Amino acid sequence: MIKVVFMGTPQIAVNSIQKLLNFNDIKICAVVTQPDRPCGRGKKLTPPPVKEFALRHDIPVFQTESIRKDANLLEELRKIEPDFFITFAFGQILTQDVLDIPKFSTINLHASLLPKYRGANPIQRAIFNGDEETGITTMITVLALDAGDICLQEKIKITENMTDAELSTIISDKSPFLLYPTIKQLYNGVLKPRKQDETGVTIAKKFEKSDGKIDWTKSAREIHNQVRSMTIWPCAFCSFHDKMIKLVETGLSGKKSSESVKGGEIVGISKDGIEAGTGEGVILIKKLKPEGKPVMNACDWVNGAHLKVGDILN
Repeated sequence: MIKVVFMGTPQIAVNSIQKLLNFNDIKICAVVTQPDRPCGRGKKLTPPPVKEFALRHDIPVFQTESIRKDANLLEELRKIEPDFFITFAFGQILTQDVLDIPKFSTINLHASLLPKYRGANPIQRAIFNGDEETGITTMITVLALDAGDICLQEKIKITENMTDAELSTIISDKSPFLLYPTIKQLYNGVLKPRKQDETGVTIAKKFEKSDGKIDWTKSAREIHNQVRSMTIWPCAFCSFHDKMIKLVETGLSGKKSSESVKGGEIVGISKDGIEAGTGEGVILIKKLKPEGKPVMNACDWVNGAHLKVGDILN
């Protein structure tokens, strides 16, 4: 029996721990996750999704603000005598004291084809940059950020209209089936991890809220990529009559905008949505969220907003 301690926090990590439970030769001895956090308008204290799952399956849960500073937790983990630590979207930096605990190693599951997109935001950055392909990597965790030796990788196609939420679901679904053979092959000594190519390193920085502001001088494709990369957070936004509008779903109309059309200028309105000029091409706004209102089809918003061709979105 291979003894594992799973470290993760958000929903994307739940599928991996769930699938690992189905393998008879893997025992999840404990889960380590972040503390409960205030959530929603009422700021109700809410447990991380990984914690909720673990408790439903009678898996011991440890919560900590900082695993590297929690001497009592480290002692508890040593008592387990795990073969592996597994980390997936854990959200904390591990020190060498932590990495030295498992008998074999700490395996990190990262949502990109390393060395590309090291860091905290690989899924959204891949879409934002218009990549047509990304993937999943299992790697041996070291002190440097996402710099460990690569175990296994799987490529994933990014389609033209795929959102960050949709890509997150695909990665969540595929991750356990890369994680399990990684564990087994390392345990049996048949997998030799390979060094990352340092010349190919890029960093996936977290978005700031201000990154959501649409720059209408950019091309329709760049704005479309921005919108679909930010549906989880912070959401791409513009304004009309000094009120914020979040763009939820867009598409590429395929039309060219004339030189006389300003960026953000409305050039067409139909049941399919609102067409707006950009620095290059025309973007189709399909769904949006006006300030203080729910998400709606763009065509349903037009009448109430008194929007007409020639108006400008800022």
